[in-house]
Amino acid sequence: MKILITAGPTREPIDPVRFISNRSSGKMGLALALTAIERGHEVALIAGPVSVDLSAIPRVITVETADDMLHAVRRELEWCDALVMAAAVADWRPAEVIAEKLKKNNMPRNLQLEPVPDILGTIAPAKGSRIFVGFAAETGNLLEEASRKLVAKKLDLIVANDVARPDSGFESDTNMATLITASAKPGAPVLMTKQELAGRIVQWIESRGP
Repeated sequence: MKILITAGPTREPIDPVRFISNRSSGKMGLALALTAIERGHEVALIAGPVSVDLSAIPRVITVETADDMLHAVRRELEWCDALVMAAAVADWRPAEVIAEKLKKNNMPRNLQLEPVPDILGTIAPAKGSRIFVGFAAETGNLLEEASRKLVAKKLDLIVANDVARPDSGFESDTNMATLITASAKPGAPVLMTKQELAGRIVQWIESRGP
């Protein structure tokens, strides 16, 4: 199968030196890409500014902003059989990017933000027979929020990830997670390594793929 994976955070610029981002490291996306390659699949990895080494992945497309990632996903979507959106795309960005560096004594008291277009929601009309997998990183109401996103984003599978725990989340090597589909009651989250979780996700994709 041809599997398109996104990884890492995005950076939404405030001025030439400052930006809004998050703690995503790219570890989960890397684990997914390595696992899929090891299992014989073709992989393209769209990566934001990650903190992990991606040199083992033959095809990496680097991006910076949410718009960059959206354009890359749109461009590569026709190629793939499955899309795994493991990236932690920013939810908000500055409504206006300042052209010059803001001085400390001239910083605005308030920063006007606007929502970032949802990538999965934007490309949903082009889904066709492709498998779409998403992630829900939550600090509360994990199963409820993940199940809501599964339906709202028209996903085949969503990975519910409890990021409230210190041993589960963006920068850790383990995740407290469970896989949720529309056809089965979600199980309780289990602590596992990112490699173990990647294996479960890729095997699930294989079970639904051509």
